[in-house]
Parts: sequence; structure tokens; C-alpha cells
Amino acid sequence: MFRTALRNVFAHKARLLMTVLAVMLGVAFVSGTLVFTNTISEAYQKSSAKGFGQVDVAVTAKSEEDKGNTIGKSHKLTQALLDRSAEVPGAAKAIGVVSGFTAIADKDGKLIGGGFQSQGGNYSGTEDPRYPLAKGSAPHGANQVAIDSETAKRTGYKIGDTVRLSVDGPVLKPTVTGIFTTDDGNVAAGGSLALFDTATAQKLFGKPGTYDEIDVKAAAGTSQSALQAALLKALPADRVETTTGKELADSQAKLISSQMSGMKQGLLVFAGIALFVGTFIITNTFTMLVAQRTRELALLRAVGASRRQVTRSVLAEAFLVGLVAAVTGLVAGIGIGAGLRSLMGSLGATVPDGPLVITPGTIGAALAVGVLITMLAAWLPGRRAAKIPPVAAMSSLHAKATTKSLVLRNTLGALFSGAGVAVVLAATTMEGSDGQAPMGMGAVLLIIGVFILTPLLSRPLIAAAAPAMRVFGISGKLARQNSVRNPRRTAATASALMIGLTLITGMTVMAGSLQKSIDKMATSAIRADYVVSMANGNELSPDVEKKLRNVADVTAVSPLRNAVARIDGDTEYLTGVNGSAIGALTDLKVDDGAFEVGGTKVVVDKDRAKSFGWRAGSTFTAHYEDGKAQKLTVSGVYEGNELISGIMLDTATVSPHLTDVTDMQVMLKTSGGVSDATKDRLEKALGSNPAIKVQDKKDLSDSIAQMFTLMLNMLYGLLAMAVIVAVLGVVNTLAMSVFERSQEIGMLRAIGLDRKGIKRMVRLESLVISLFGGVLGIGLGVFFGWAAGELLGTKMPTYELVVPWARMAVFLLLAATVGILAALWPARRAARMNMLAAIKAE
Repeated sequence: MFRTALRNVFAHKARLLMTVLAVMLGVAFVSGTLVFTNTISEAYQKSSAKGFGQVDVAVTAKSEEDKGNTIGKSHKLTQALLDRSAEVPGAAKAIGVVSGFTAIADKDGKLIGGGFQSQGGNYSGTEDPRYPLAKGSAPHGANQVAIDSETAKRTGYKIGDTVRLSVDGPVLKPTVTGIFTTDDGNVAAGGSLALFDTATAQKLFGKPGTYDEIDVKAAAGTSQSALQAALLKALPADRVETTTGKELADSQAKLISSQMSGMKQGLLVFAGIALFVGTFIITNTFTMLVAQRTRELALLRAVGASRRQVTRSVLAEAFLVGLVAAVTGLVAGIGIGAGLRSLMGSLGATVPDGPLVITPGTIGAALAVGVLITMLAAWLPGRRAAKIPPVAAMSSLHAKATTKSLVLRNTLGALFSGAGVAVVLAATTMEGSDGQAPMGMGAVLLIIGVFILTPLLSRPLIAAAAPAMRVFGISGKLARQNSVRNPRRTAATASALMIGLTLITGMTVMAGSLQKSIDKMATSAIRADYVVSMANGNELSPDVEKKLRNVADVTAVSPLRNAVARIDGDTEYLTGVNGSAIGALTDLKVDDGAFEVGGTKVVVDKDRAKSFGWRAGSTFTAHYEDGKAQKLTVSGVYEGNELISGIMLDTATVSPHLTDVTDMQVMLKTSGGVSDATKDRLEKALGSNPAIKVQDKKDLSDSIAQMFTLMLNMLYGLLAMAVIVAVLGVVNTLAMSVFERSQEIGMLRAIGLDRKGIKRMVRLESLVISLFGGVLGIGLGVFFGWAAGELLGTKMPTYELVVPWARMAVFLLLAATVGILAALWPARRAARMNMLAAIKAE
């Protein structure tokens, strides 16, 4: 039987090619994802491990636990603790570490590294072993800085150049005195590192006389554990804690691995979708191959082969096809992994150097996925073939489905679909995250149900295209009849395309609706003309508000100042605002009381008011971080949103209790409104600082939209794999259908249908099947987009469903294009058949 299976594989090489390609693409996606994420993860881990080369034991400050209404604080790492650490037996050197955000502008004034990987720190002494100097000397004083060699290479900065940088808003212009090398992972990933002398760094980062960490290097012959024990003995146990360099490296490796796992899982989901779509092709292929070999299989049964042997022969064919697809997919996946890494470099994302990582797990996963998917998809056709009685099979080429099996299928499909719709609708009535799991389960049930019902749905939906098909005469009529002749085959072919378009449509509806909601939120909640913030989301210096207040035409200014407090034993974050100006800068609907902020009067968003049981006139006590308490009165309860929420009180009330005054944003209104000239004036007042964003309401909305657009384009690219696999499915089905109908096509040619008519017939058949899948996919996608929006609307009051009809038309056009392109080769093959040879075909 194995020899029979091997012969059949070689006999149907061309027909199995599309199946091999479909499985190969899915396997390539899986293996490429694993190679890419493993390579990036290992590169970052090795780079990070090098960064801990000068650290044998790290000393950090302990944090006090929150007790009652007292806010927990961290102890300070003082110079005395640093000196004591350096004197511990077994310690060769101890370095105090200070770090914080530092944005560096390139020579064109643009922010390096996008802000999120822009860091600053201290250079200890004249020779810091952490940062070997490649050129120049160590920085001294407030007007000197050292920068990393990668940043110097990317920007062209040299010794003696003046660099524009910012720590918390105001622009600084120190001179570059040194260029150093580093193994810092952020620098390797495209960020920047600026170093000041220790006193300057402590002042800039708001930590005068203290350190974030003390790194201790062990003397020769002293182990990390021995040094750690000595430090624990010498330092106050209630104020500090210690971690060995190995523990730090292991912890960092674990963090990098967990960060990469999210990306890996996301990419593998799309690989799974491509493989799921590929199963339709495999099932279709083997169903048609088995149908065409019904007499051959019946003969095997007649000469003594058992049902199990017949099924095994089909599975053996599937194993060989899957093995070939898995091996070629693995090779292609390795290439994809290498290509993705190069692509990251071309897009500006710097990745640490390192070899391509191909683990045994990647190889095993690729082979297992390719072989198992193919064999599982081929099992049902093989089992179905084995159940056909030999006599019945030898007397008829095809074994038609019985009425009982169709009724069972339709009943099962209706149950799955009904259950799916019911669960999805129930999930839309739930709150936020509570409804995510039920909605996902309902979506899976509905898709399975629609797939099972697709043969039943194909007849009425394809029949609806009859008026349009009449335009094409006899070719159109034959194409429509061919489309519904074998509903199961049509269903399997159309379902592959349906899955891809369901996902694409659903995400498009969600993205468009979210963008509309964000626009509406920004328009309705903010009256301010501009919102000023740091490019990386860090805090602003209070000097930014002062500078903006002095700009001509500015009529109202308010910071959004963060403060932490304890209320009824819980930690709450307060927002300090300019009480006299906030009303002119926001437009928040008040449900209870009045929007009045000043003195001890505060306003609270509806969710917090509900959780604490507050209403207008309620009083509560806030315990600040300096240990003092204050009684506050709720003057109003407003409807919060994603942009503005929380407890708002006057800055004059909260600022005296803060040890470090910083603002998250500054809102302002001008007499001239929004204009390019006003924006330029504001930016110049802030020193044309690249680390600070000055945005109007449209800019805010566009920046969020840009994120959605980027994500959506990435998802489109990933889902394109599923669409390509679906195209292969249509090509494969048509090609095998043409072969199966050779005698029929020969007869049509003999009675007068020319080659153009044959081509038109095959193309129209493909077009109808593809549009059928497109209509189902778009319909399901809109439904899922609506349902997900209803769930999101519980957390976003401004949510509004937007159905992008223009894009829906594009997707339908895409489905039609898929059908036309997929039919090119099968139509050409059908038209070139020799009519006499075709008529004589078995």
C-alpha cells in the first residue's frame, strides 16, 4: 500500500503542487517567526549580558510598604553608603549610578531614537570602566557631556561640537568632550546615551547627593556570592537590598524573552490562520483526487485491501506531501527570518549583532506542523473513500452525498451558527474585558457554523448572480451551473477566502470606528487650542508652563500635574490643574454639582465617584506623600474619558506637598486660535526643543490615528499570507475541476463552444466562487466589527460605529480580482485541450 501511495504522489505531481505551496507558505511563516524572534531575543540577551560585565553586585534602595494612609517611600542611596560599599572586604571598586531620560537632537534638530530609548547618566571620575572612552575626555561641569559612539556615528557629532538636548523640557546646549563605547541594549537598539559628571547628573535628574544604584566590582579571587554576603553584613539591611550580576543578567534575559513572546504569539496567530486556510485546500485536493480514483480504490478493496489500508494509503500520500512542504517551508522560513531582521535595519530599527538562531525546536515545529496539518486534512477524504462499497464505486465515478448527510450537516451548521450569534450578542452586553473571552468563543462558533452551512448558502447566493451571468450567454449559464454542481467543493474553496476577508473587514471597521470616536472625544472634551507634552510620554518640567504663560496671545494655561495620595487606605493619583483656567480649556459634561476647582474644592470623574460613593458636596481626606493630610470637598462629578479623568484639584493646593514637581501635559488657549504662526511661536518659546510636542486637537487625533494605521497596515500585510493561500486554493480547485470535466469540456467544444467561450466559462466560475466567499467574509467582518465596537463602547462613551463602504467595495473588488487571476492558468489549460482526446478521457 505504501508503494501504491508513493506511485500516486508521483502520478499527480502537478495537482499536488498547489497543496505543497499552501502548506509550505504556512510552515514558512511559522518557522520564519520562530527564527526571527529567537535571533532578536538572543542578540538582545547577549548584548544585555555584556552590559552587566562591570557589575558583580548591585545595591539598590528598599521601598517602605504602604501602611494605612501613609504613602510608601524609597530610602536614599547616599554618598556614605557608596563609600562604605567600596570599603567592604572583597570589593575592588564601587560606582554610584544615576540615570534618567535625556533626549538628544541630531544636527537637523530631530529627536534621536524616537525618545523612548534616549537615556542619560553619570560618568564616574576621569575613567569609568563601564564606558571606555574612544575619543576625548570625561565630562566636567554643567556645560560638558559625553555621548556614545553609535550616536556620534549616526549624527556626525565630534569632540568640541555643541549638542542640543533636554532632560525634562528646557533645552540645554553642552559641549561634547568625550565619545565612549558601550554594550547598553538601548543604544544597540537605536537609542542614545548621554553622560554628565556625577554632580551634574544628580542635579539634572532631581537626585542631588543620591544615587539610583551602587555597582560593586569584586576583587580578584572573590566570588559574586561572597561579595554579596560581605555587603549584606556591612550595609543596613532595612535600607538596601543586593542582587548579583548573574541574577541581573538572568532577570534581564527573562524580561527580553517575555517581551519577545508577545510578538512571537501575534505572528504565530497569523501563521495559524494561513495554515487553517490551507487545510481547506488540502481537503479539497484529496477529496477530488480520491473521487477521481474511486474505481482504483474499489479495485484495491476487491483484491483484498481493508478499509484501514485504503485510509492509510491516502494518509501515506498526505505524509509525503506534508514532509516535502515542511522541509521546503523550513528553508523558506529561515530566509524569511533573515529577511525580517534585515528589514528592521532598513526601517531604522537597530538590532544588536548576532548569528541567525535556528533551534531544534524550530525545526521540529516546522516538520510537525507541516506533516500533521496535511495528514489531518487528508484523513476525512481518506476515511470517506474507504467507506464506499467496492461494487458501487466501480459502477460510478462519484459517490454523491446522501440526503441524510446533507440534513445532518445543515442541522449541525445551524446549531453552531445560532450558538455563535447568541454568544456574541450576549458578550456585547457585558462590561469591557469581561466580554472578550465569550466574544472570541462566539466568533469561532459562528465561523465554524457558517463554514458548515456554506454548501446550503451557495445555491441562493450564487443564484442571485444569474441576471448578471446571462450577459455572458451560454458561458455565463454554464459557469453558474458548474459553481453549484458540487456545493461542498464550492464551499471549501470559498471558505478559504472568506476567513481572510472576515478578519480584514472586521479590523477595518474597528479601526475606522475607533478613529471617529477619538476625533469626537478630542473635539468634545478639549477646548484648549494646544496640548504640550514630552515626545516619549515622560514628565515635563514646571518651567515649561511658566515659559508658555509668558508667550504673547496665550489667554489660558493649565498643567496636568500628577500627585499621589492615599484616600480611604487606597492609593489614588490626583491631577493638579489651574483652577481658574481649566474650565476654559476643557468641555466635560457635569452630571452632578458644578465644575469648580479651587482651594479645597475638587471635581471627580463619574467612575471614581461611584467607587467611593461620592456625590456633589461629599468630603474626603487625602493623605499626601509628605505625610500631611487635607480635607477636600467634591464640588462636581463629571464624565471622564480616555483623555481626561480622575480627581482634579488646584495646583496651589497640591504642589506644596510634592517633593518633585512635574507635569504630564500643559494645555493652553490663545486669542488667535490654531495657526501655523502661533505654533511656531510656542515652539520657539520652548527653545525649538525636539523632545517636546506642541499639538492641536487635529494633531492629537492624527497621532493616535497614525498608530492605528500602522497597526492596520501591518495586519493587512500579515493577512495577505492567508489571501495568497486562498488564491492557491481557487487555482487548485479549478485546475483539478477542469481535469475532472475533461470529457464534458471536449463535448462542449465538439458541439460548437469555441476556446474563448471555454476560457470565459472557467473564469466566470472562478469569479462567482470568489465573490461568494467575499460576500460572506465581508458580511461576517462587519458583524464582528459591530460586536467588538459594542463591547468597546462600554469603556468609550464617544464610540460610534463607522462602516467604511468605500473599503468594503475595495475588498469585494479584491475578491473578484482573486477569482480572475486564479482562473488564468486553469482557463488556458481547459481551452487548449484536444477535443477528441478529451471526449475519450475516462
